[in-house]
Amino acid sequence: MSQPYVYDVGALVALDKNDRRMWARHKLALTEERDIHVPAIVVGQAWRDGRRQVRLGQVLAGCRVDPVGLHTSKAAGVLCGRSETADVVDATVVIMAAALRAIVWTSDHREIGQLARASGSRPGLVVRPV
Repeated sequence: MSQPYVYDVGALVALDKNDRRMWARHKLALTEERDIHVPAIVVGQAWRDGRRQVRLGQVLAGCRVDPVGLHTSKAAGVLCGRSETADVVDATVVIMAAALRAIVWTSDHREIGQLARASGSRPGLVVRPV
């Protein structure tokens, strides 16, 4: 089975803005029947107006939008403290991706990478720039 993907807000924004490279990756992932995860909090960061974000709605229809529960939220807060960063959404992406051993597609690969290193995540978590 293919390694799953986790999209952060940068990936969603790129898809919403019709970035050709990100669309090619997304379509290939769908063709490969790869699981694509988006933490629900990331949707909140990207979603502004459904009337204008038709592409984003199409993307989300092909993804698993994962709820963010108390355990994940606490783990993200701890990770922010450990990594001396403040973006709890990015930390949530890393926590979820580490659990899935996923490839993270992000426009913020430096901070996501910093969080991944601070998490001591298992091998398998890969960070890719959008």
